[in-house]
Order: sequence, then structure tokens, then C-alpha cells
Amino acid sequence: MRARAPAAQVVRHRTLRRRAFRRRALWTCGELLVTLGTVLALLVVHQLWWTNRQAEQGARQEVRALEREWGSSAGGSDPADDTDGTDGTDGTDATSAAGASGSGGSGGSSDSSGGAGTGSTRRTNSGSDQPSWSQAYAILTIPRLDLRVPVAEGVSKPDVLNKGYVGHYPGTQQPGQAGNFALAGHRNTHGEPFRYINRLRRGDAVQVETADAVYTYTVDRTLPQTSAHDDGAIRAVPRSTVRPAYGYRTPGYYLTLTTCTPEYTSRYRLVVWGKLASMRLR
Repeated sequence: MRARAPAAQVVRHRTLRRRAFRRRALWTCGELLVTLGTVLALLVVHQLWWTNRQAEQGARQEVRALEREWGSSAGGSDPADDTDGTDGTDGTDATSAAGASGSGGSGGSSDSSGGAGTGSTRRTNSGSDQPSWSQAYAILTIPRLDLRVPVAEGVSKPDVLNKGYVGHYPGTQQPGQAGNFALAGHRNTHGEPFRYINRLRRGDAVQVETADAVYTYTVDRTLPQTSAHDDGAIRAVPRSTVRPAYGYRTPGYYLTLTTCTPEYTSRYRLVVWGKLASMRLR
């Protein structure tokens, strides 16, 4: 018998159109995913690289501007050259020196006078003057971290922290004053000046330079993690309200450094405390 030829397959136009639509839909979705991935990658590069580069450059320029204004040499002074015989163990040995310096202001409150710029318009913590809001007025140097950044009044993200500066908490004391000189800084992005403060160890030097004096603090204690709302850490006598085992019970001359933790989050705070060891008038 003669074999039958296979029947020709009939493809309807509706089926062809459906297949073409599916191919176009898949192609469009693929293009959208590639575009979205590219945009996300660019955002990550912007946050993790460009903001750091921009902020670090601006912070370095501000440090140089302060140095020129004060007539100091670049790079600051060696912490070892600032010691004056105090042992820095409890923050009280520097009391008489800090009190006699006349360089403490009235505390960096939120009603600080406005103004910006350099030269005659820049205000410092000298005498009764208060730092201008969001204006850099001091330089923070941490040799162990190879860090040297400006300190500005306030902790506003757009006006202070995102510039790569370290911000002074309004209402806390100024450098060298009795009480707590409390600072905040980014741990990631925007210069990330406090990226590695978890590496600080007891006895490490931290310098704060102003127009009038250079104050040397020594790291004393670290609170690895606490609530973002733990305001006890920046009180005049710093003591965590969340973890009361961390902190102090007696008045002194304290320095507080705060930043976010874990890295790339802002859920908790990492706190490093130090005590005033010595000061040197300019």
C-alpha cells in the first residue's frame, strides 16, 4: 500500500499574532530589567563612591581653609607634643588648665547665631562667641584612623554630615569645657569619617583643634551598640539609658563620638567615649 503523506499543519493567524505578542512582551520585560539594573548600579556607585569622593574633597578644602585662617601648619600637631604632665586617666587632671584657657563657649545651643564663610565672618568657640550654625569651626584628628576632618555646629545631614564633616550635637559642651563634647559622623557614604571608629582602643589619642587651643582626649570606653534614641550617651555625664552598665557616674571633661551601626544601616548607634588629657594654647 502506498503510504499517506502527512497532513499539512494549519497555523492560524491568531496563533501567530499571540506568539509575536509574547516575544515582544518578553523582549520588553528584558529591556526594562536591564535598564533597571543599570540604574540601580549607577545609584550604588553614586552612593558608595561619588558621594565619598565629593565629601572628602570638600572636607579637605575646609580643613585647609581653617588652617590658613588660624595660621597653623598643615597636618596639625603631634599628640605627644601636647601632653602637659597629666595622665588622662579620669578626665579631671586637665580641669585647671581647661578652665583657665578661656576658650570654651556657652555650649553650642540650637539658637546659635547664623552666618557662614571664612575670614571675618567665621565664628569660633572663643570667649562668649558661639559657632555659626552649620559652619566648620574646629578640626578633629584621630591618628590611629589617619583621619582629619572639620567639625561643624549641628548634626543636619544636608548641611553638615553629608558634606563629610563631623557634627557637634547642639546643647552639648564645646571642646575643653567641663561636660560632654559630643560629635556625630557618617559611617558609610558622604565621606564616612567615622567608618572605622570601632577600631579605636583605650588610650588612643583624639585631637580637637580650635582657633584658640588644641585639646587632646584619650579614648576610654566603647559602647558597641545602643538605640538610636539613647540620648544618655551624649549627656553632660554620659551614661547609656538603654545599657546602663556603659557610661560614667561622675562629672568630667568628656568626648563622645557617635555613628550608625551595623554598617550600611542606621538602626543602632555605636558610641566611643574619651576624656580630656591635655590642652595647648595657640
